Amino acid sequence: MSICGCLTHVSPAQADAAALVMNEIPGVEVHAQTAEGRFVVVVEDTPARLASEIIMDLHQIPGVLSVTLTYHHFEDIADNVSRPDAPSQTTSRRP
Repeated sequence: MSICGCLTHVSPAQADAAALVMNEIPGVEVHAQTAEGRFVVVVEDTPARLASEIIMDLHQIPGVLSVTLTYHHFEDIADNVSRPDAPSQTTSRRP
């Protein structure tokens, strides 16, 4: 599963309309917006689409000038599955 933090710059005249469109896209959440058209947006994988595909779609919203990936976290969902028969880690990975 991918979680991506993006800074998005939108034409101020179209910022409110772009925010409405972004908030309607599954996997997208607008966390902050300025009067100058700058947005903090989080994009996550959905069952139907990868976050990278959704980010590419954000570029197509009228008024969007740029979308910059500033944070990416990937977690393999299989790593979260409990495996009681797996040996425990006996050494620390810290130096």
